[in-house]
Amino acid sequence: MPVQRMRTNDRMSQIVVHGDTVYLAGQVALTAPGESVAEQTRAILAQIDELLAEAGTDKSKALSATIWLTSMDDFNEMNDVWDAWTRGGNAPCRACVESPRLAAPQFTVEIGLIAAR
Repeated sequence: MPVQRMRTNDRMSQIVVHGDTVYLAGQVALTAPGESVAEQTRAILAQIDELLAEAGTDKSKALSATIWLTSMDDFNEMNDVWDAWTRGGNAPCRACVESPRLAAPQFTVEIGLIAAR
C-alpha cells in the first residue's frame, strides 16, 4: 500500500496518507503566535480543517487527537474552542497533556490529529 506525503520537507511532512488513514503533524498557531490559548486553538483548528481538506477528508472523520498545553490551567479555555469545533457528534478519541515547552515560547497549544478518509 503506497504512502503519500504532502507539504513535505527534509524534516517532516504535514500530512501523511496511508490507505484510508490521514495523519497530521502536530500543529501550532502559525497565524496567532503569542495570542491567547483560545485564539491559538482557533487558529490551529482552522489549519487542521485546511490540511484535512487537502488530504480529501474533514473533521467529521477525525479518529484521534493529541493536545499539548504548556499549562493545564488553560484546559477550560482550550476546551471552550475545541467543544465548539467538535459539536455534532464527531468528537475523536483524545488525549490532552501538559508539556512545559513546545517548539517555541510563543506557542502554548499544539494539536496532532489522525482521521479517516
